[in-house]
Amino acid sequence: SGINAEYGYGIRYEHGLFNQAIVNCNQIEKPDSWLTYGNPWEKARPEYTIPVRFYGHTQQKGDRVEWVNYKTVIAMPYDTPIPGYKTNTVNTVRLWSAKSPKDFDLSYFNHGNYIEAVLDRNIAENISRVLYPNDNFFEGKELRLKQEYFMVAATLVDIIRRFKVNKTTTPETKEELYADFPDKVAIQLNDTHPSLAVPELMRILVDEEELSWDTAWKVCKGTFAYTNHTILPEALERWPVNMIEHVLPRHLEIIYLINHYHLEEVKAKFPGDDERIRRMSIVEESGEKRINMAYLSVVSCHAVNGVAAIHSGLLITSLFKDFYELYPGKFQNKTNGITPRRWLVLCNPSLSHLITEKIGDEWPTKLSQLVKLKEFVSDKTFLQEIFKTKQENKRRLAQYVADTYGITLNTGSMFDIQVKRIHEYKRQTLNILHVITLYNRIKSNPNSEFVPRTVFFGGKAAPGYQTAKQTVSLICHVANVINNDPIVGDKLKVVFLANYRCSLAEIIMPAADLSEQISLAGTEASGTGNMKFMLNGGLTIGTLDGANVEMAEEMGRDNIFIFGMKVDEVDTLWANGYDTRRYLARLPELQLALSQLKTGYFNPAEPHKFADFSENLIANDRFCVIADYESYVQCQEDVSELYMDWMKWTKKCLHNIASAGKFSSDRTIKEYADDIWDIQPVHVDLNPPKE
Repeated sequence: SGINAEYGYGIRYEHGLFNQAIVNCNQIEKPDSWLTYGNPWEKARPEYTIPVRFYGHTQQKGDRVEWVNYKTVIAMPYDTPIPGYKTNTVNTVRLWSAKSPKDFDLSYFNHGNYIEAVLDRNIAENISRVLYPNDNFFEGKELRLKQEYFMVAATLVDIIRRFKVNKTTTPETKEELYADFPDKVAIQLNDTHPSLAVPELMRILVDEEELSWDTAWKVCKGTFAYTNHTILPEALERWPVNMIEHVLPRHLEIIYLINHYHLEEVKAKFPGDDERIRRMSIVEESGEKRINMAYLSVVSCHAVNGVAAIHSGLLITSLFKDFYELYPGKFQNKTNGITPRRWLVLCNPSLSHLITEKIGDEWPTKLSQLVKLKEFVSDKTFLQEIFKTKQENKRRLAQYVADTYGITLNTGSMFDIQVKRIHEYKRQTLNILHVITLYNRIKSNPNSEFVPRTVFFGGKAAPGYQTAKQTVSLICHVANVINNDPIVGDKLKVVFLANYRCSLAEIIMPAADLSEQISLAGTEASGTGNMKFMLNGGLTIGTLDGANVEMAEEMGRDNIFIFGMKVDEVDTLWANGYDTRRYLARLPELQLALSQLKTGYFNPAEPHKFADFSENLIANDRFCVIADYESYVQCQEDVSELYMDWMKWTKKCLHNIASAGKFSSDRTIKEYADDIWDIQPVHVDLNPPKE
């Protein structure tokens, strides 16, 4: 009984990530102003504004704690409707905008401080001004902490209001009121960014609703679940204690208390194991004291999951190994998925039409039906149609490149594509080193047989991440040399697709022949671009990392190009002492490529620009680019050989499409609903929507 409703919550940012431009082979960041021209889909809801508190201090009042002398920012909600696909169901995403609480005070004018009054408003409103651009890197800025708390504080007040409004009976006590809160409310923490919701809910229940700690903790644990998205240590949120104490004094006290009870539980299960207690503390004591938000989330939630089978496995054997030993029943896997409505029906109508002709029109909401396409894997006419559709999509991308960059592409060449955030672990460097190797082979033997390739890169580097920005610059310099070399001609082209974003991805995904998913094994949690390429009939070259592992299981190893070390082999390499020079000694092509970077072959105007980049790769190859190079290059030769036979290639494309059913977000969400949220779908009979 009651209302089943799903709400998404976030911040209504004025400025998005940034618009990426390439100027003189360097990434330039330009503002991405989301709200300059307004947003016709949103509706302001000023009747539901919520005050959010920061700073101040706490004081004891009887047996309760009060948070006093705080500053207030107003959270103003804006609602955007999220319509279902071919249904009358419309859910809501509610985004919060920060507003100053101060109307202009007459005293400001009396003292001539009008400008100060305006600036004071801006300080409050900065909270929703800009989205932080970091990806897989934790920076620890106070404004970011305030953004995270602002969102969860406003959201929890809103959730509790809805909960109380939907109560059909009047409970006699607060304990009775909140007894079924976890049955009515499920909150999924999408990574640790909203994990301050844990101490905030405890603060509301204990300080304001006057529940006992134990009752509040039971409600809290029953309500929250946590999805981890990375095991990279530099990405994990570890807030300095001093900063939390300054911005959120009451929350630090609550975190300390959560940690106290948590460590008592550890002591009871593992008596005398002081080292384990130190390792498992939410409060890190070595160096500057910090709060480990991932540990706080694991302790406070009733379920913890990773986002691909290999990633969830690594959580319990590495990052959360101690916690798994304490709470073995808490950990699960929920492999990510993508929506086929956007990533096939919308972006690739010609392929969608072909599929519907063969298997009917239910597949967009029942993606597992794609398996029926395997019946047609030997149907030459159907394979020709698939091939023709791919060529059409390649021409569309080639037209975009011609219009945007003035580069003419050979659409008969293999479209080899790597689009994702620029990061060392994603190994765009490995890809560009292979490109340089291909270039050197053409230059040394121009008349040899060569399978033509167009290699596309796309993705943004975080503004402060110098190695990533150098990678972008390197790709662009290499592209300039190769694309203007008459000996190379249209055998090899390199294109950096600036300002990679969803709308551009909708052109890219259908056009890929080859999808590059080449992160070092054990570093990519899941990936979803890999699934988008697969669904659109792109073949994958990849490591056994993230969801690549399950993709290979679904389609069979014959239909994916797997190379490189496995996770255990990476561990063994480091345990035995990884020496890049031992690899380089037997890889003359890689030696040549690295020496070209060092001597400025691709950038003679600034010959030393990539010298450090090259030397750092040899001295500190954290993501094993050099160790995996030989396997990668050999695998790419297998790719080229297969590409020469359009029939065999297209059969594998069809196997990819037919095996993509598992990777629908519908399946993922159903698993969350069944295994974590404990909710059932509600079938509503309404008049059908107008066609």
